[in-house]
Formats: sequence, structure tokens, C-alpha cells
Amino acid sequence: MAAHPSVTWQAACIDGPIHYEDILFDLSGDGIARITINRPHKRNAFRPRTVQELCDAFSRVRDNPAVGVVLLTGAGPAADGGWAFCSGGDQSVRGDGGYIGEDGLPRLNVLDLQRLIRSLPKVVIALVAGYAIGGGQVLHLLCDLSLAAENAVFGQTGPRVGSFDGGFGASYLARVVGQRKAREIWFLCRQYGAAQALDMGLVNAVVPLQELEVEGVRWAREVLQHSPTAIRCLKAAFNAETDGMAGLQELAGQATHLFYRTAEGQEGRNAFLEKRNPDFSENDWLP
Repeated sequence: MAAHPSVTWQAACIDGPIHYEDILFDLSGDGIARITINRPHKRNAFRPRTVQELCDAFSRVRDNPAVGVVLLTGAGPAADGGWAFCSGGDQSVRGDGGYIGEDGLPRLNVLDLQRLIRSLPKVVIALVAGYAIGGGQVLHLLCDLSLAAENAVFGQTGPRVGSFDGGFGASYLARVVGQRKAREIWFLCRQYGAAQALDMGLVNAVVPLQELEVEGVRWAREVLQHSPTAIRCLKAAFNAETDGMAGLQELAGQATHLFYRTAEGQEGRNAFLEKRNPDFSENDWLP
């Protein structure tokens, strides 16, 4: 992908280089992180190690106050010239009970990654070049925004390979594209091009492949011009309507975070530590 001329990506370092096998993790220096699934020979299909590394990178982004936007993408092209954002779970390591990790245990830890992307109080933008299929389609769906290259291909394969995502992959998809279209996507396992994805509201924009990262950086920098607190509270508010009590917990947590930073909230804490009764008399009971 063509890099934006004013971006100099640097590999993320926390007390030294971070060593990943399946992903790349870069920082722009001006508030953007880029997380890349780096298994192009497998069409960027994820295995347990991939998901563990993605969770680690997203957790580091959460804890980095200098980062406000994440670009999630897939490495490419592969040696055969093919592109993929992510083609879902790597079926070659799928056992009888899930995907087999290096510890020999079957896992479906992509659910942890899904929740992490949803709850991250920062904006996640998917940059989709080539295939976003199966679990890869779900990952881009759960990002806050999705930009597609003209060669992007979306679809589900679960019912063909004895799998399905009855969580966000089905319920949230129906919220985005409607019940009828979501059922078509899952029941028929068809594939849809970038223009079709745009028409159904599955992506925000379609751009030429060589401009995909450039456009992602442009969108990220627009987000970074705005209030971090407003953005994080808005993300929690959007999620609260779809994520049940967990979504309400996220929204309430953001409100609590704001309250802690007020003089009123700090008076309650200070009074407790000073072993005195709190004085809230300067705070009005506003309508």
C-alpha cells in the first residue's frame, strides 16, 4: 500500500522492540497506530497466536494516551499477487473444539479480540484490500469505520465450513445492513464486491487500492482534530444500544471517568481521605 507522504511509520517500542510473529504494530508519531495482520501466505487468516498478538497490540493502544485512532489492515500482496484483509480463522489449525494453539488447547479467542475492538475508547478504522471473508468480515464489521479498496471482496463462509458467528457477526451485521440482507449473507455465503458493500452500508467509502492507506490516514487525522472525550463517549453511546448491559457498562464507565475529573467528584474522594464529611454545597441540583 502507498504510504502517506507525511507519515513516517515506526515499529512500536515499549522498553525495547515488541516482537510479534503474526502481526506488525507501527506508530505514526502523531496519534495513529497501524496494526497489520502479517500472514499474507495464508490470506491473513488468523490462528490463536495471531489473535493473542492482536489483543496485545490493541491493549497497548488502549493504554497509550498519545494514540487516538487505529488503522487495522492486512499485509499484501501475497507471493501469488493476491490481497486479503483477513480470510477468517485458519482452518488448517482448527481442531474438533476450536483452533489449536501452541499449548495444544482448542480455542476461540477471537471473541476476546472482538470485545476489545468494541470497547476500545478510540476509533478503529478497517482498511480492507482484497478478501474480508468469514471471521475477517466480522473483524472489519466491528471496526468503527471501514474503507475498502476497489478490489475488496466481502462474504461469509461459516455454513460451508461447519462454523458460524451467532454473536456480533450475525446480530450486529443485521443492524448495519438490515435483517434481510444479513440473512442472505449468512444463508447463501455469496461474495460481494466493494461497490455492493458500499451500497448496503457495510463500508464507508471505496477508493483505489494505491490510495487506501492514504485515505485511512486522512480520515484518522480528521478524527484526531476533535475532542477525545467526546469521541470516546460517542463510541460508548453507539455501542450501548446494541451491546446490552455490557454496552451500558461502557457508557456508564465513560460518564464515571468524566465525573472523577470534576471538583464535585474530587471533593467526595478528598473528604474520605481526610476523614471529614464532604461539602457539596457549591454544586447545584441542576435541571
